[in-house]
Parts: sequence; C-alpha cells; structure tokens
Amino acid sequence: MILAVEAADDPRLSDYRDVRERDLVGRRGLFMAEGEVVLRLLAGQLGTRGGHRLRSVLLSQVQAARLGDLIARLPDDLPVLVAGQEVMDQVVGFHIHRGILAVGEARPRPEASALLAGLGPRALVVAALGLTNHDNMGGIFRNAAAFGADAVILDGASCDPLYRKAIRVSVGASLVVPFARVADAGELLELLAANGFAAVALSPSGREPLSRLVRPPRVAALFGTEGPGLPPALMEQVRTVAIPMAAGFDSLNVATTSGIVLHHLAGV
Repeated sequence: MILAVEAADDPRLSDYRDVRERDLVGRRGLFMAEGEVVLRLLAGQLGTRGGHRLRSVLLSQVQAARLGDLIARLPDDLPVLVAGQEVMDQVVGFHIHRGILAVGEARPRPEASALLAGLGPRALVVAALGLTNHDNMGGIFRNAAAFGADAVILDGASCDPLYRKAIRVSVGASLVVPFARVADAGELLELLAANGFAAVALSPSGREPLSRLVRPPRVAALFGTEGPGLPPALMEQVRTVAIPMAAGFDSLNVATTSGIVLHHLAGV
C-alpha cells in the first residue's frame, strides 16, 4: 500500500520521528531497519513461522521509484510511506542518504535454556559478555551468520543486537541468527554445561593457540568486551585460546577475532 507523504508533521510518520533519540531510549519491542539489503532480508521473512513482522516502510521518492520489485513483494496492507528527501531528513533528524527505513516488531525472544536444548548434536554457539559497542555487536552477528553459528547468547550487560546501527552493521544478520540472554557469566557456564557444550574462551592470554583447537561436537566460543576482556573467574573455569600475532602486538578487535575463530570452528 503506497502512501504519499507531503509534510514532516504527518502523523503516519510517528514511528520514524527523531530516530537517534529513540535509539538511545529504546523502542519497546520495535526495531528500526535501514538499507536495501536489510529490507530485502525482512521481506523474505514475511509470513514465515517465527519471523519478524513489519509495521511500515519509509522510502524516499528516488528509492521508491527504484525498488518496484521489492515493493511488489510486500503485503498489500503494509503501509509503504513515500516522502521527498527533505521531508524524510526532517522526520528522522539527520540526512538519511540511503533513503530506506522500516519499522518492525521483534519476534519473541527464546529463553536461553530452551534455545540451547533445541540445537542439534553438532552445534556452534557464540557467547558475548559485556559487549557494549553496537559496531562490534553487529560484526559478531554478521560473522555468526557467515560461518553458520546456530545461536548467540548475550549477558545482561551486552547491548541490543536490534539497535538500528547493530542491525545495519550486521547486514541484517541480527534479525536472522537466533539469540537469547542470560544474566551473567555464571548462568552462561551452567547452561552450557547442562546442555553438553564445551566452552572456549578467547583471550590474548589464552593458554593454547587457536590452531591446536579441535572442534568438539557442541562448542560455544566466548568473547568479552575490548580492554577488560572476559572475567578472570570465567577464564579459570574454561579452556582458553589465543590467536598468535606478530611481536609487539597482542590484541584484535573483538569482531575480527570472532570471524577468525568461527571460521576455524566451522571448518569452511
């Protein structure tokens, strides 16, 4: 349903107003998607069991003219709001050069215990503890999708994978890869052990090189925030692995680290 929008104060644009401010305070079960790749991914999910639901799409006039094939794939009753670039910029509060936004309703998030229990006998899980940078979060989800990880588990201190920037950096992967939350590292280790997962913690101080790690059938790769890394108490309880580097440099960006580790564990 294509709807022309002529003015920035149009009430149909309320979900898109002041995007950056809402990024900070949260959207209460809604998420903001940005860009053509992400919108096409969401369109492919529509109608599937357990998929996210779109509430509306906002396109610039230029993008609406270009994306006729994508618009045709959307449900007839889904509002597709089309505005001039100036109106769109006024509504969101900055220059939205991609000219493509969508608001969706997040699917119910599973309990971590149920998510882990439902995975197969050979499963790869990513766990992130204290990860507060949305770029890194998006990068980890993108790598998880690229190397076939079955799920991502986050602790309570980690940021929201459905934050607009995290979705964009992940190229939509955070909308696809199942994820759940635990309270803290203690709960994570208990759940992994109860479900037969071998936990492998990544750290520059890891006790063995990544090259020696032979993948267990059910394995969880644990990543911490840059700087402090994973909690020392956790490191004492699990197998720790390091990525050898050139002399004088001992750390990588956590998203880069996850890509290297998941490639190794996926065996691709």
